[in-house]
Amino acid sequence: MWLKPRPVAYIWHNRFLRQLFSSMLDLVPVVAVILFFQILVIQQPIPEAGRFVSGMLLVVLGLTFFVQGLNLGLFPLGESMAHAFARKGSVLWLLVFAFALGFGTTVAEPALIAVADEAARIAEEGGAIAASDESRKSYALGLRIAVALSVGFAVVIGVIRIVRGWPLPYVIIAGYIGVVIMTAFAPREIIGIAYDSGGVTTSTITVPLVTALGVGLSSSIRGRNPMIDGFGLIAFASLMPMIFVMGYGMIL
Repeated sequence: MWLKPRPVAYIWHNRFLRQLFSSMLDLVPVVAVILFFQILVIQQPIPEAGRFVSGMLLVVLGLTFFVQGLNLGLFPLGESMAHAFARKGSVLWLLVFAFALGFGTTVAEPALIAVADEAARIAEEGGAIAASDESRKSYALGLRIAVALSVGFAVVIGVIRIVRGWPLPYVIIAGYIGVVIMTAFAPREIIGIAYDSGGVTTSTITVPLVTALGVGLSSSIRGRNPMIDGFGLIAFASLMPMIFVMGYGMIL
């Protein structure tokens, strides 16, 4: 006698297959571009085609599990914590949590670690720092800390904006005015790194939790619209590292 599958397992099975198919569709443009230029423009066969195919399959599986993890774990967790802090009514602890969340997720961001290590290597080759492992590690760590502090500060500003109801465009415009002013005074060698730092912070770890915090907080405060007020924290997380990293370069 066959046992009927449990509803939860059945729903999960279907959801996983749908996400797997969606991940495959997401990679189609990337694979199409690679194949087009490799075969028609460069006119050469794919090097190590077997490894290429197996790598694409691993990417599809990785994307599938990653998105499932966001939907099942990180997004609900971030929203539930935002609701809990809003019910607690302590603005101080909410701001402390916002700063810790921004700092902790950014300092562990894989993309930031890669960029900081590469920046340290280039700084060593250019003579900006001493040619030693200790100098490279110190430079990379300092860059990561500067970016993480900036994201923590940015999330705090974003939370205050949601609580106070400040218009998002005004705050963003003020931030970019600060970027322009810092660009005029920062060393040329650090400007490119600073601008790239704004991009690498908004990656796999930071975005889900910070977005969930904004949406959950705006849903918990009377008079706030999650669609209007809940988003925008990622813009701050991209903006503030530019200012902080240029300041870090000026100090060095």
